[in-house]
Amino acid sequence: MISVEQALQTILNSTQYFGVEEIPFIKSVGRILKEDIKADRDFPPFNRVSMDGIAIDYASFKVGQRSFKIEGIQAAGSKQISLNNSVNCIEVMTGAVLPKNTNTVIRYEDVDIENGIATISIDEIKNAQNIHNKGKDGKVGDLLIKQNTKISAAEIGVLATVGKSLVKVAKQSKVMIVSTGDELVGVDEFPLEHQIRRSNVFTLVSLLERLNIPSETAHITDDKPVLKSKIKNYLQEYDVLLFSGAVSKGKFDFLPEVFEELGVEKLFHKVAQRPGKPFFYGKTNDCNVFGFPGNPISTFVNCLVYFYPWYYKSVGLEAKEETAILSEDVTFKPSLTYFLQVKLNSKFGHLVATPITGNGSGDLASLVNAGAFIQLPNDKTEFKKGEVYKIISYR
Repeated sequence: MISVEQALQTILNSTQYFGVEEIPFIKSVGRILKEDIKADRDFPPFNRVSMDGIAIDYASFKVGQRSFKIEGIQAAGSKQISLNNSVNCIEVMTGAVLPKNTNTVIRYEDVDIENGIATISIDEIKNAQNIHNKGKDGKVGDLLIKQNTKISAAEIGVLATVGKSLVKVAKQSKVMIVSTGDELVGVDEFPLEHQIRRSNVFTLVSLLERLNIPSETAHITDDKPVLKSKIKNYLQEYDVLLFSGAVSKGKFDFLPEVFEELGVEKLFHKVAQRPGKPFFYGKTNDCNVFGFPGNPISTFVNCLVYFYPWYYKSVGLEAKEETAILSEDVTFKPSLTYFLQVKLNSKFGHLVATPITGNGSGDLASLVNAGAFIQLPNDKTEFKKGEVYKIISYR
């Protein structure tokens, strides 16, 4: 049995590169960017009007002029026009090019317009106000988005602005999620007294969807020849296999021996943690195999603690570690790393973790009442209120 730290490092040493693909930029939200995005022109590309109003030559205002004859209108999207007489003005719209020979914009709210004359109604204006200067946000060739950024709506706008209709992103791994067990029935079925509905597999599907990873699912009964036959094919067809159940010491927990018979290299089996101690991890040349214990909390926390970091490193995404302050004393005597369910709240700018009472690793419903796990190390048994520990958040 190895430590949580050893297990995680073993997994991180086995990350897998899946290559790069080019996709329409509008479909790239949540994906990992695999190219630097640079400005193809200055941003903004011209001196841009940032308020509806009038544009003037500030020198005229400075010498005391307050009323200006309107020469014309500069609309957004229209070619730049010029102010022919410095004592006049031009009406301008937000987003328009600043007219030539003007250098200051006064918003409509601060002028009165009558009979083609605009009169400024305030006493003070500033030279160059309400103008977004050319190149202020970035010069042509400037780096706007760096490689390995997770694309959000903010990046989509930049991609559109620079004309990146197609963008290079990390390819996603091909994943199969497998549940095992004769006690499991479909979601739409009515279970008998000795049965339960399948849930872990759908939890895993949803956890992977948070990473924008599509997955397929399968269910295999506790029949060793059937397990072996189907898993043999999955190992050849998929980059990653995620299993829920059949990795412990039960009489029908066939997966570890099936993996061995199919040539899966066991990198570890059992981790000094609660929940999820029977966790199995192994690999072939082309496939990573995560064997999560079948209890719902075990499956859930192992996916967050191990698969997520594996994925982040595989696609080049830097994972940020979060911590929280324990809100009350906790005692845990086994010499195991304890992933304790907690509810998170923010107090005075700090995250505070309040333990949630559950009924063990089979208590699926308790996940609803929590929002994270706090990782309590195995080198102590008493954890005091106010101490800070790493958290793994899922909300």
